[in-house]
Amino acid sequence: MLIEPRVFRWNEKTIEIRSALPEDAKKLKEHREATAAETHFMARYPEDGDIDFGKMRNGIESMRDSQRDYLVTAFLGDEIVGDLGVMLVRPHMKYLHRAYLGMSIRQKYTGMGLGSFMMEIALEQAKKNGFEQVELGVFSDNKRAQGLYRKYGFKEYGRTPRAFKLKDGTYRDEIIMVRML
Repeated sequence: MLIEPRVFRWNEKTIEIRSALPEDAKKLKEHREATAAETHFMARYPEDGDIDFGKMRNGIESMRDSQRDYLVTAFLGDEIVGDLGVMLVRPHMKYLHRAYLGMSIRQKYTGMGLGSFMMEIALEQAKKNGFEQVELGVFSDNKRAQGLYRKYGFKEYGRTPRAFKLKDGTYRDEIIMVRML
């Protein structure tokens, strides 16, 4: 589904918040590859290879055509600087009340309120779409993201020990969080 477009203003900059469309697939691919290179907090490393453009475009089309899944994407001019997706956990009746959320923001655009603005839109839309809870996973050392999620009512309900193995051989737990709507 497509969300209602909104505008976020910061330091005389206007960031358009809307759903990514199939024609934005190249920009979204570039954004996700860039965020993977900026920090270890993403699920993939650049060395995992380029993101498949066809799969990216098909995924955007699928979300656009969905009755419940959606993207909340932040555009500064032609560049995507933030990406948030909310998707049904599974399409089985017993899971229809649950959504999974994932987000990424370019490092130079963190700390300005953009993540909060995107989260408010995402949670409002999740409730409208009939979800009763939103779940996510976050690296145990990503304190900034954890703070954002707690600010919006997410609670830790579990951990996956050593969920991520970094290139330097160290591990990070994944904190599993949920927010009831």
